[in-house]
Amino acid sequence: MDDMTKPIKLIALDMDGTLLTPELEVSKRNKEAIQEALNQGIQVVLSTGRGFQGCYPYAQELNLQTFLITANGGEVWTIEKELLRRKLLANNIVEKLYAVTEEIGIRKWMISTEKVFHDDEFVNIHDYQWLKFGCASEDQEKLNEVKRRLAGFSGLELTNSLPTNIEINPEGVSKADALDFLCKRTGISMQEVMAVGDSLNDVKMIQEAAVGIAMGNAQEKIKEVADAITSSNTEDGVGKAIEKFALR
Repeated sequence: MDDMTKPIKLIALDMDGTLLTPELEVSKRNKEAIQEALNQGIQVVLSTGRGFQGCYPYAQELNLQTFLITANGGEVWTIEKELLRRKLLANNIVEKLYAVTEEIGIRKWMISTEKVFHDDEFVNIHDYQWLKFGCASEDQEKLNEVKRRLAGFSGLELTNSLPTNIEINPEGVSKADALDFLCKRTGISMQEVMAVGDSLNDVKMIQEAAVGIAMGNAQEKIKEVADAITSSNTEDGVGKAIEKFALR
């Protein structure tokens, strides 16, 4: 990032661990900074690992006007709930992922195009279309075992949203790729984008945006690739970053 950076026209915000406090709320300072960005004609886009249903109420609360990136880039929506793009995991792959995680004994969740399924819910995989598969454990050895088993699979994109989980999307799906899609659609360049995040599913968008910001609570790898580090998600890190790098 240098002094010649173009004015920011689009701000992409991760949600959990970034925009949201640990209580899953948006702080007053974050809200005010986002509102000021909107007032200045800057687009603000939630770019999240969450599915659409877990993201949309926050977009409404924040009065966002344009787009949503959900399921790590698996879907791109307009704020009017028009689906612009969707990239699915094959059902037979989801079955295999389910079997591997069952065998290793690790918590899992799966985002379909309709809803999120958690560990204890019975689901017939072939009744749904799938966007993302996630698994989590505090036992690092179990996570490593999942990664070892998945090394034999092709066509998958592996990231995380916390050090204790693994998130699996179709290969090539990322928040950065979804942002690139939106840039082409709107005529904004990645040189006019600011991205803020805290986890591995944010790495690519932070690297590719003109201004990539890591949260104070971000994983070390994110801090290493970011242009700057803001405060944590308990200290209005998003609001401070918007004020410093985006507002005119």
